[in-house]
Amino acid sequence: MGYRFLDLISSAFVAVLLISNVAALKVFVFGPLVLDGGALIFPLSYIFGDLLTEVYGYSVSRRVIWQGLFWLLIFNLVMCACISLPAEPDWERTVGQKAFVTVLGLSPRLALAGWLGFFWGEFCNSYVLAKLKVATGGRYLPLRTIGSTIVGQLVDTGLFCVVAFGGVLTQATLLNYIVTGYFFKVGVEALMTPVTLWAVAFLKRREGVDAYDRETNFNPFATRS
Repeated sequence: MGYRFLDLISSAFVAVLLISNVAALKVFVFGPLVLDGGALIFPLSYIFGDLLTEVYGYSVSRRVIWQGLFWLLIFNLVMCACISLPAEPDWERTVGQKAFVTVLGLSPRLALAGWLGFFWGEFCNSYVLAKLKVATGGRYLPLRTIGSTIVGQLVDTGLFCVVAFGGVLTQATLLNYIVTGYFFKVGVEALMTPVTLWAVAFLKRREGVDAYDRETNFNPFATRS
């Protein structure tokens, strides 16, 4: 069955992931808090993930998560290829290879951290939301979206920060980074709950679908629902 808004949500999901991947390279302080630029937009990926799972079902969400991972991999490979190509002399004088590498030279360690955090965090979020929907008979949507985000963001933020910056940042700074990023992202989800509720109701009404994952195969690597 074709859906009117699924492509739009899927593309927005992937776009947020790619933007976050670059923005996360900037780690900044806001008063006593340590955050990265990805925190400014990455929470939206969990809202899109909630829409995909709540409306279309876990199997659709799984497919979109794999699409996001695929394009994240392609993005990193293209950046690595661009860095390895010889610089044109005029470009080197005006922009410079060093500046390009500084901004877009994602290390293998940071790439791995991003892949692991995104992959397992998003799947945990979708799994918890789908299971809670069946268990509650589709009720208590605000509690389900926030609850799934609490689990998914804990896995995502913890994996990314530890893999990316463990042994690089001091333990105190790393702990600040993890705790601040985690509560900030969960807080954004909570604040956006009215928008999420409206979007879910709109999509269910316009798409004519309200999936329940009662017989779903929840294996992230499964090729069939």
